Amino acid sequence: MALYAGIDCGTQGTKVVIVDDQHGTILGSGSAPHALISDASGRREQQAEWWITALKEAFHQAVAAAGIDPAQIAALAVSGQQHGFVALDEAGEVLHTVKLWCDTSTAEENAWLLAQLGGEEGSLAQLGLTLATGYTASKILWFRQQHPELWQRLATMLLPHDYLNFWLTGERRAEYGDASGSGLFDIRQRCWDRRTVELIDNSGRLWRALPPLVSAEQPVGIVCERAIQALGLRAGTLVASGGGDNMMAAIGTGNIQPGMLTMSLGTSGTLFSCADSPVVADSAMIAGFCSSSNGWLPLICTMNVTSASTAVQNLLQQDVVAFNRALEEAEPGAGGMLMLPFFNGERVPELPGARASLHNLDSNNFTPANLCLAVVEGATYGLRYGLDLFRQQGIEVSEIRLTGGGANSPRWRQIVADVMNCPVVCPQEKESAALGAAIQAIWCHRLASGSPQPAAALLARLCQQFVQLDESTRARPDAERQRRYADLYQRYLHRLQKEYEVTL
Repeated sequence: MALYAGIDCGTQGTKVVIVDDQHGTILGSGSAPHALISDASGRREQQAEWWITALKEAFHQAVAAAGIDPAQIAALAVSGQQHGFVALDEAGEVLHTVKLWCDTSTAEENAWLLAQLGGEEGSLAQLGLTLATGYTASKILWFRQQHPELWQRLATMLLPHDYLNFWLTGERRAEYGDASGSGLFDIRQRCWDRRTVELIDNSGRLWRALPPLVSAEQPVGIVCERAIQALGLRAGTLVASGGGDNMMAAIGTGNIQPGMLTMSLGTSGTLFSCADSPVVADSAMIAGFCSSSNGWLPLICTMNVTSASTAVQNLLQQDVVAFNRALEEAEPGAGGMLMLPFFNGERVPELPGARASLHNLDSNNFTPANLCLAVVEGATYGLRYGLDLFRQQGIEVSEIRLTGGGANSPRWRQIVADVMNCPVVCPQEKESAALGAAIQAIWCHRLASGSPQPAAALLARLCQQFVQLDESTRARPDAERQRRYADLYQRYLHRLQKEYEVTL
C-alpha cells in the first residue's frame, strides 16, 4: 500500500486529503482559510504567501487525522484556482499581490486585447476561445502598465497551482489544462501563442517568462529541501503536474469521458463536460479548455454562487444551518422576489461591470426566507443559462454530478434538478478537486514507476476505484416544480434583457 496527497488551493481556503491506493479511501483531511483583498473597483487579490501558510496547516491536519508519517507519502499533486497571475523574479520572489480569477478590475485591458485579436471571432480563431476579463492575460497587461519598475524584474509567469508546484519542487513549469485558461494559449495546438503574448509585450520579456509545459500524466519534479523540512516529506517524493481546480474536479467526479457533466456550486459556479477533441464553441461564453486527463474540457463559469449566498447569510447574520432552514420556509419563486446576484460582476453572460440587484419587492414578499431563496434561485438560473448554451452546442446531459458547498443543501440540490430538468447526484467525497489531485498523483506515480497499463486506461480504472456516488443525495425533477421553474426562468431572462439587453 502507498499513500498519496491531494492539495486544493481555492479562493476561500486550501484543503488537503491523504489517500491510500489499495482501498480507495480517504484516510485524513485538513483545511485552512485564505483572506481576500477586495474593493469596489472589482479588485480581488491574495498574497501568495497566504497559500503556503494554509498549505502547511492543512497538510499537517490531514497527516494527523490520517495518523501517518508524512514520509510515507509517495507522491502528491496540486489543484489550484484558475487564472491568477503570479509574477516571480529571477530569485523566485513574488513581485506583487496575486490578481485572482474573480478580479474584474482589468475589464478595460481585456477589452483592448480582445479588440487587437479581432474581437470574439478573431480570438476564437487565434486561441480557440474568447478572452474573458477573468483570464490571466489582462492581468499581465495591467501589471506591465501599472508597475513598469516591477515589470523589469519579471522572470517567470505562473498560475496559482504552478506557484505551489514551484514552492514544492523549485521547478518553474506549467501544464496544458491550467495554462489553457490563461488567455495566452492555443487550446488546439497545446502551446503558448506568441502573437497574443506579443500584443501584451513585444520586447520578449513575457515570452521568456512563460514556463515550459508538461502533459497531464508527467511529474513536475520531486520535492525540494524547503518542502521536505516544512512538511516532513521524504526526499524523492514525486510531485505530479496538477492542474486547475475545474480540471482536477473533473477527475475527482469521474468526468473523464464524453457524456458526463459536472456542476459546481462553489464560490463561483462551473459547468463542464469532457471531449476527445478541441471544442471551439459557437458561443464566446463556452471556454474550450484542455483537461488534465489529456483531453479537452468545455467549461462555463459564472461568478456568483456561494459567494452570493454567503453575502445574504452575512447580511442576515445566519450560519449555514439557519440559511438552509430559511430556504425550506419559502415557496418556489420567492413570493415574486427576483435577484440578479452579480455581486462580483458576471462572466456568463459577459457583464464584468454588473452589480447585484433585487426586483419585485413588496411588503408581503420582503422576508428573510424569500431573500435566501431568491439568491439561490438567481445563482441557479445563471447556471441554467450556461447549460442552455451547452445544449445549443450539442452537449447532451443525462445526469449532473454536483459538487461545491451549495451541493450540501438538499433544497438547493432539488432546485438545481427542477431548474435544469435533469437528475443530480453528489459524489461521496465532497472535496472533488482535492480527490482529483490525489488520483492524478497516483496516476503519475504509477506511470513513472513503469506501469504497463496505458495512461488513459489506468486513469479510468483509478476513477472507477475512487469516485463513488452518494445515492442519498440524488434529486430528480418534480414535474410540477419543473414547469413552475420553466416559467420563472423565463422571467429571469426577461429581466436580463431589460437590465442589460442580454438574451440567450
